[in-house]
Amino acid sequence: MSNIPFIQLIDIKKSFITPKVRTDVLMGINLSINKGEYLSIMAPSGMGKTTLMHIIGLLDLPTAGTYLLNNKDVSHLNDNQLSLLRNTVFGFVFQQFFLIEQATVMDNVLLPTMYYKGSKKDFFHKAQYLLEKLNLQDRMYYKANELSGGQKQRVAIVRALINDAQCLLADEPTGNLDTTSSLEVMDIFDNIHSLGTTIIMVTHDIQMAKRSDRIIEMRDGVISNIIENTVSS
Repeated sequence: MSNIPFIQLIDIKKSFITPKVRTDVLMGINLSINKGEYLSIMAPSGMGKTTLMHIIGLLDLPTAGTYLLNNKDVSHLNDNQLSLLRNTVFGFVFQQFFLIEQATVMDNVLLPTMYYKGSKKDFFHKAQYLLEKLNLQDRMYYKANELSGGQKQRVAIVRALINDAQCLLADEPTGNLDTTSSLEVMDIFDNIHSLGTTIIMVTHDIQMAKRSDRIIEMRDGVISNIIENTVSS
C-alpha cells in the first residue's frame, strides 16, 4: 500500500451562510484515509457527519482547508473537474435509495453510464453480472416501485459500482431497512471491501460500524475520537 493517503483532509471547515445567519458545521477536520480502508463515521444528528461525507464525495466544497485526493488538491476545482472526478472515483449509496421508481432495475443501474463513451453492451453485461451477484437476476426488468426496501438498496449498490468506483460512500445505508435486509446489505459491503474497494460509511448503528477498520466519532463539527482496529464480524 502506498504511503500517500488516498484521501487527506487538512483543517477542513464548512459554514453555511445566508444574509442573516451563518452556521458553522465543520470546525477543522483533519483525517487521512488509505486506499482499501473501511471507515465508519458516527455522530449524533446535526454534528456534521453528512456534510463531511458530501465534501469527501465532492458533492460540496469546503469553506476553508485543503482536500487532497490521490495527492491532488481538489479543494478549488471547477464544476466540470469535480463532476469528472466524482463520477470516476466515487459511488454513492444513500438511505433513501434515490431510484427512479417508474424505471426498471436495469435502467436505474445503467443511469451513471449515460455520460461515458464506453461500450453500452459492455456496461449492460457488467450490470447483469453485478445484479446476479446480488441475487437480483430475476428482478432486472421489474420497476423500482415493485421492489422491497432491501432489493432497492441492493440495486443502489450495483448502480454505485457500475463505473468501477474506487470508493463507495454510504450515508445511513441501512436506515430504512429491517434487520434481515440490513445484515444482507452489510454482508455485501464486507464482500466489496474484501475486493479492495475503499468504503466510507455514515451510520448511527454501532454494530454496523464495528465491521469497519476504523470508527471516527464526531461531535460539534470536529473529530472527537478514533477507534482503531475494530474487529469485523
